[in-house]
Amino acid sequence: MQTADSVAAPAPKPATAPSTTLAYLPVGMFGSVMGLTGLSIAWHLAHQHFGLPAWIGQAIGALALLDFIVLAIAYAVKAASGFSAVKAEFANPVAGNLFGTPLISLLLLPFVLVDVSLDLARLSWVLGAALMTVFGWVIVIRWITVRHTGAQIAPTWIVPVVGMLDVPLAVPLLQWDGLHGVMMFGTAVGLFFALPILTMLLTRLAMEDPLPAPLQPALLIVLAPFAVGFSAYVTTTGHIDGFAEGLYMVMLFVLPILLGRLRHLPRCSPFRVSWWAASFPLAATAVAALKYADYAKHPVTDAIAAVILALASLIIAVFVVQTLGGVARGKLRELS
Repeated sequence: MQTADSVAAPAPKPATAPSTTLAYLPVGMFGSVMGLTGLSIAWHLAHQHFGLPAWIGQAIGALALLDFIVLAIAYAVKAASGFSAVKAEFANPVAGNLFGTPLISLLLLPFVLVDVSLDLARLSWVLGAALMTVFGWVIVIRWITVRHTGAQIAPTWIVPVVGMLDVPLAVPLLQWDGLHGVMMFGTAVGLFFALPILTMLLTRLAMEDPLPAPLQPALLIVLAPFAVGFSAYVTTTGHIDGFAEGLYMVMLFVLPILLGRLRHLPRCSPFRVSWWAASFPLAATAVAALKYADYAKHPVTDAIAAVILALASLIIAVFVVQTLGGVARGKLRELS
C-alpha cells in the first residue's frame, strides 16, 4: 500500500528543471473561473429578483470565459513542457484535489456559453460531467487506499464533492430531456460524501496545527456543500422543501463563523492566488441566498441576499485587482 509520503512529492523547481515552462502555475488557479462564473450567475439572479442591470452579470461571465481560455492554454503549456510537474501536483494529497477546479469550471461555463452557442454549452457540460465523475472515482479510491495523516486533510478535499454537486446545475439550460437520473446521481453522491469529509475536516481543525495563514481563505470551501448542495437539490427536485431550507439555514450559520476567521488575513499574509479558493463558495452562497429570497419573498431574506451578493462581489473584485496587478508586475510566480 502507498504511504502519504509517496504521494506528496513536491513539484520540481524551475531552477533545476528549466525546460518546464510555467511549472509554478497551480491548477487551483481555475478556482478563479469558478468564482467569476458563480458571481455571474448570482448577478443574473439579482437582475431577475432586484431588477439590477443585466450587463453586470454578462460582463462577469465574459471575464470568466476569457479567464478559462487563458488558464487552459497556460496549463497546457506547463503540461507540454514538463509533465512531471503536473504528475507531482496531482499526486499531492492536498493539491491533487484541485484538479477538480477545471472540471467544475466546465460544468459552470454553460451558464455563460448558452447565450453564445447551445452546442458549446452542451459540449462543456458533457465533458465536465463525464470527467468529474471519473475524477471523483479516482479521488475516492485514493482516499480509501492511501494512508494519510491528519495534517494532510485540508479544505481542498471538499472540491471533488462540490464537483459532483455542480453536475445538475446547468441541466435546465441545455434543453435535454431524460437527464433527471444524472442530476439525481450528482446531487446524491455530492451530499453523501460531504458528511464524512466535513467530519474529518472539523476533526483536523480541532486537533491538528492551524492551517498556514495563506491557506486560511480555503476554509470558506466549507460553505460549498451547503450552498451548492442547496442549488443542486432545488434544481434536481424543482422545488424548495424542508431539506433545502435546512441546507440554506446551515449555510447562514456557517458563513459568519468563517468570515470571522478570515478578518485578520490582510494583516497576516500578502495576497496569494490560493485565496481564489474562497471565491466560488462566496459566489455560490450568494446564488443560494438569491434563490431562497425569490422563494420566501420577505424583506429579511432580500436583505440577506443583497448583503451576501455585495460581500462576494467586493471580495472577488479585490482578488481580480490583486491578481491582474501581480501579472502586470511580473509577480505571478511569487503570488503562486
